[in-house]
Amino acid sequence: MIRRSLLAALLATAFAQPVLASPGSAPAPAPAASYRDRLPEDEVIYFVLPDRFENGDPKNDTGGLKGDRLVTGFDPTAKGFYHGGDLKGLLKRIDYIQALGATAIWVGPIFKNKPVQGPKGSESAGYHGYWITDFTRVDPHFGTNADFKALVDAAHARGMKVYMDIIANHTADVIKYRECEADKPCAYRSRADYPYTRKGGASGPAINPGFLGYGVATPENFAKLTDPDWAYTPYLPKGEEKAKVPAWLNDPIYYHNRGDSTFSTEDSQLGDFSGLDDLMTENPRVIAGMIDIFGKWIDDFGIDGYRIDTAQHVDPAFWQAFVPAMLTRAKARGIPNFHIFGEVFTGDLDVARLAAHTRVDKLPAVLDFAFERAVADTVARGAPTSELFHMFFGDPAYADGEATARTLPTFLGNHDMGRFSMFVKAGFPQASDDEVLKRVILGHAMLLTLRGVPTIYYGDEQGFVSKGNDQLAREDMFGSKVAVYNDTRLLGTTKTTATPSFGTDNPIFKTIAELARIRTSHHALTRGRQVPRAWGDKPGLFAVSRFDPYTGKEVLIAFNTSTAPLTANVLVDDKSSAFTALHGACEAKATAPGSLKVSLAPLDFIICEAQ
Repeated sequence: MIRRSLLAALLATAFAQPVLASPGSAPAPAPAASYRDRLPEDEVIYFVLPDRFENGDPKNDTGGLKGDRLVTGFDPTAKGFYHGGDLKGLLKRIDYIQALGATAIWVGPIFKNKPVQGPKGSESAGYHGYWITDFTRVDPHFGTNADFKALVDAAHARGMKVYMDIIANHTADVIKYRECEADKPCAYRSRADYPYTRKGGASGPAINPGFLGYGVATPENFAKLTDPDWAYTPYLPKGEEKAKVPAWLNDPIYYHNRGDSTFSTEDSQLGDFSGLDDLMTENPRVIAGMIDIFGKWIDDFGIDGYRIDTAQHVDPAFWQAFVPAMLTRAKARGIPNFHIFGEVFTGDLDVARLAAHTRVDKLPAVLDFAFERAVADTVARGAPTSELFHMFFGDPAYADGEATARTLPTFLGNHDMGRFSMFVKAGFPQASDDEVLKRVILGHAMLLTLRGVPTIYYGDEQGFVSKGNDQLAREDMFGSKVAVYNDTRLLGTTKTTATPSFGTDNPIFKTIAELARIRTSHHALTRGRQVPRAWGDKPGLFAVSRFDPYTGKEVLIAFNTSTAPLTANVLVDDKSSAFTALHGACEAKATAPGSLKVSLAPLDFIICEAQ
């Protein structure tokens, strides 16, 4: 539930009528002279994990390593190991991505990873990119820095942007603790019980004399932090003393060294994320180091934005320094609209929690988990359409209100949660294939027409149906050899993931391509203010109007989340007297000033533009 008490002060402005230009009073802006001129909300993002997309160079499948899968990380038959996808493969299929209507590619982390880690018998590989050892180079399984430059240049030549997935919270699991068994969880030890100025506990001998705590974030204070043995005794295993690049990352003093996070109290920011080495991002040396690392990727490659992994597990002061530094580097590189959005993972419809990170952390945007939950609840679980209304009602809570809300990347599912099609099948287990397909298409219609920056998870356009989250939701686009992927028929086709999935005839692909074209050719659907028009206490009608910020022209979008047809009068602007259909069937004339009759088939939608 949304924390309405936190939003109460915003009620007066939440749904004020939009300020509209008189028709013809302000000409629509000329098309952007360059992709650089597009605002974040102008994009349609395609999110892809390179390892699971296309294998453009089989010679790099093992990352240049020799041995079995526990050395190389390569096993295309196992869902938790490298499968062979790479940057050359992504470049090979860039025209496919553009044909879908995507204008920006969010590339999963490509930095050099620890190939394999995990307890004996439960090992898996760093195919996903989140176990970084070298922040300065592309993982050899994916190719080279030159391959990434070629991808970025090719995207830019097509007018497309490239966003990198980055991590500042942690590195790969290299540091071990002498008090813990190898490859076993290490319980979190709090600051109260294990202060930074005592060795091994509050009653232990004094260490780090004069250190005033991480709240005093000055180089002088952190220079007094020299002994990392406050909670555990960290060490670098033999052979891994210089595993990380840049070299300063190998010093345990730059990590919290407090054991595994439970994601509940202070350990959410100070604990190791599932054993991964948790960086002490309060330390000015770490802040400067990360600014240097990621600033250089902007300088050298001219990328267009950063998606920040695990952003909520980093202290706000880090982001308050990091974000302005990145924006400054980008502007100096000629990138005026660099898009930065953080991951604040939550399974709840908690707008206040997301919004806090735009106000406290000063993150420009966050992934819109509240949108994902509201659409999944209403389309995939049969919740009343009022849930969508209440979610959008919270938009003023974000820093800069609705202007920020329009830049939030919205999505239906992802590599961590699972796919939207899975939510539909779970929510309606008795539904026919036709109903499941219609609900999946309806969810994508909401994604591509409502406020925010629509983000398509690779494979959704081909009807991929995950069997779970994490590894089970990371299927191959090229012909897969993973049995647990291949035994499920895809939506909208008779195919499975056993054969390549780069066709353009799937009905989901066609719908996304159509709606992406409509969206990107109408300012109302990208930069336009959104006003709720109709919602209810059961499945059925949900409608909004979006207004072109330059001409004031209204676009009405109406959805039917129920399995029965409906007809209703919907509120529109008094000046919107005639309409044409951008999708579906729209009444040509308003029923009366301020009212338009809409008729919707079950699980269908319409897009009507006022003339």
